[in-house]
Amino acid sequence: MLFINKVDRMIVEQQVTKEMMIEKFSRLVTEFNHKIANILPAPLNKEWQVSIQDGTVAFGSAYNNWAISAPFMKESGISFSDIFEYCSREGGQKELAKKSPLHEVVLEMAITHIPNPVDAQKVRIPTIWKGDLESKIGKEMLNCDPKGDVAMMVTKIIMDPHAGEVAIGRLFSGSVRKGMTLYISGMPAAQRVQTVALMVGADRIPIEECEAGNIVALTGLKDAIAGSTVSTIKDMEPFERMAHYSEPVVTKAIEAKNMKDLPKLVEVLRTIAKADPSLNIEINNETGEHLMSGMGELHLEITEYRIVNEQGVEIVSSPPIVVYQESVKGANPSEFEGKSPNKHNKFYFLVEPLEAGVMEAIRSGEIDVEAKIKDPKALAKKLADCGMNPDEAKGIVGFKNNNVLLDCTKGIQYLHETMELVKQSFEEAMTRGPLAAEKVGGLKVKLMDAKLHEDTIHRGPAQIIPAVRDGIYGAMCQAGRNLLEPMQHVFISVPPDYMGAAVNLINQRRGTILEMGQDGADSTVSAECPVADMFGFASDIRGATQGR
Repeated sequence: MLFINKVDRMIVEQQVTKEMMIEKFSRLVTEFNHKIANILPAPLNKEWQVSIQDGTVAFGSAYNNWAISAPFMKESGISFSDIFEYCSREGGQKELAKKSPLHEVVLEMAITHIPNPVDAQKVRIPTIWKGDLESKIGKEMLNCDPKGDVAMMVTKIIMDPHAGEVAIGRLFSGSVRKGMTLYISGMPAAQRVQTVALMVGADRIPIEECEAGNIVALTGLKDAIAGSTVSTIKDMEPFERMAHYSEPVVTKAIEAKNMKDLPKLVEVLRTIAKADPSLNIEINNETGEHLMSGMGELHLEITEYRIVNEQGVEIVSSPPIVVYQESVKGANPSEFEGKSPNKHNKFYFLVEPLEAGVMEAIRSGEIDVEAKIKDPKALAKKLADCGMNPDEAKGIVGFKNNNVLLDCTKGIQYLHETMELVKQSFEEAMTRGPLAAEKVGGLKVKLMDAKLHEDTIHRGPAQIIPAVRDGIYGAMCQAGRNLLEPMQHVFISVPPDYMGAAVNLINQRRGTILEMGQDGADSTVSAECPVADMFGFASDIRGATQGR
């Protein structure tokens, strides 16, 4: 289904004609179907195409509570000309909202075109769950069996002032009820469900028991985060990790306005981080500041608004700063030696940029860098399929951010006992790079050789961690350090008279014009700009184009 919003602004502000509106709708539907065809596998890429004629497309104004679709137009007798007439006169949109209410049109679309859970899960489960579909739980999820084991994917965490953390998600099989004990992926102990509620829109309706196929809200699952798998089976194969293609690029430091609110702020930040996986919350160990990183200035402003207005914690925030990323230009020419302070332990490293295929697999969630490595052989095969050397892939040790640590050594004595410290040192080095103490990204670190002291007391954390960390830093310096700046894609659509002002504003912000074109009566410009120069851009572009 496709809903085209803000049609009232097209009529009132842009003053488009009926013919121009129909042309724009046709173009939007074509673009939408093109995306569906490219993203979805066959035969879904054809089955899920939308059309104005069959009622899978509606348009209207969510702000003014009206909508219209082709079937509703036939049923109600409302025409395009009527919509223009209602939007053009004062108070007309209120009348239109009574004759063609938004909720009725969208609900009718959902009832008519969205498949029921029993049919939907036969298509959905093979895509989001990579376990054995012939297993007991696999068949139960495919059939949406309310009598089977519980299988639920948490997609949202909200904070209720009375109930605390509420885990919301689709129940794919089984039934949940108050007092039931459930396992959360990655957590060893079961947790008890305190309350069960059915989600109806934004409302939670308390019930005694909820069956498969519904969206359920549970309290009591303290360790659940967005993306968690919840089940009555202790070691159930988890659902596919929710992928976030964008990484945090803007950071703000925040603190409680009143010191008495500090414990509450810490709890609120913990909950917000669980609810929004695209938000990164951490504490700066040097300054004690709470650092909040997000997708952009607006993302952080919305989060601040929620902290103040929904959670009741007054905060003070710093101006936004950009998150940079460190990497390397190429491979270092020779192995770099990292030596422990006592000179008894030595590690030899090579570093190089990570293969593009592996990077893409990590970004898309095909390779889950957060999960514990359970099957090294299967992971090595997946890395090799993505373009990594198969012999190197067999030595996979771990991930940190979008970086990989590989063990390329042969028969080093005592290395197995020390590998956990090596991994810890690698993670530390990837968190704070050697150039500007920024996070490192897109790096392949290869441990080529090591010489370790036979006595355990001489290869403890105080010796191994600095040796490995400094060895990786040195190899990065040899390879040529890079500091990567985040870029933002900007698309602007304005009347031709304001095109010059929009282009000048992009040039002032170190932007690069990628494409200029025409969209009906409007001119369009596509550009790339550094995030560091985009603060306040929304208000500036509104001023430069008089809100057009």
